[in-house]
Amino acid sequence: MGSGEVLLEVDRLAVEFRTEDGLVRAVNGVSFSVEAGRTLAIVGESGSGKSVTAQAVLGLLQTPPARIAGGEIRFRGTDLLALSRHDHRAICGEHIAMVFQDALAALNPVYSVGFQLTEALVARRGISRRTARRRAVELLDLVQVPNAVQRVKEYPHQFSGGMRQRVMIAMALALEPEVLIADEPTTALDVTVQAQIMRLLAEIQAERSMGLILITHDLGVVADVADEITVMYAGRAVEQASVEDLFAAPAHPYTQALLRSIPRVDRKGQKLEVIAGRPPELTRIPTGCAFHPRCRFAADVCRIDPAPPTEPVGDGRLSACHFAADVLAGR
Repeated sequence: MGSGEVLLEVDRLAVEFRTEDGLVRAVNGVSFSVEAGRTLAIVGESGSGKSVTAQAVLGLLQTPPARIAGGEIRFRGTDLLALSRHDHRAICGEHIAMVFQDALAALNPVYSVGFQLTEALVARRGISRRTARRRAVELLDLVQVPNAVQRVKEYPHQFSGGMRQRVMIAMALALEPEVLIADEPTTALDVTVQAQIMRLLAEIQAERSMGLILITHDLGVVADVADEITVMYAGRAVEQASVEDLFAAPAHPYTQALLRSIPRVDRKGQKLEVIAGRPPELTRIPTGCAFHPRCRFAADVCRIDPAPPTEPVGDGRLSACHFAADVLAGR
């Protein structure tokens, strides 16, 4: 259970990229908060702005071409965007950590896992390599890597995909962050290993009362571990609700379509539903609701600027849809 203490607040965040093809509005007015001991899942197809949002929080965007065009990112009330780059990274390095999507690309192939686990400890805690090595073994034990004393000496290529992901989690936990962001932590892993990684993250989050942000394209992955879900499409948050409310009755057609595309045991042998069309190019986002070209509820009002605002549609949930009441009713 969460303590109710808000750790991280993202308020109307906007991120743009200037490219040869035009201005890319990758994130457009996204807001959410993360409490201690609670898990927020940010869900959407590729290109919806999920990872860019996380990179903005951590100060990892390359500027230029990226530019934070508006909004605030507050950690314990301090606006990170108002800080110098050095101070921003100092806070993120100590208090906010990230598990990256591609563990093999994120780990340096020429250094042992132990060296990479101890690097931040030596640099930020000022402890000796020997003490840091003992801590590295403890971290590998924490993330359930067998024979940690031996494996801490090995290199990334000697680990399986699931074990590399555990190493990435151990690295993120080294400085005992208060907020952990996991960006597609189960990509390219088989279903059994996916479940193990998600269970591990949930156990560690509960034990340490961290705020946890899970970024994924798959609602099914977070069904059992998330407390709240923010659904993103074309850079905007189109629905925000508790996991129970969202799965029981989605309030946006895009969320409804995502749920219908999840493989289900009770539909064995049936054709898997897909969302018609493709996500829009972010240099040419449709007027009005960006989802309207793919939406079965679309009407003339959906095609007219401005896009529908994100408004309350019940206790504690938000939807950016003119027909949210009809979607909720399952019509």
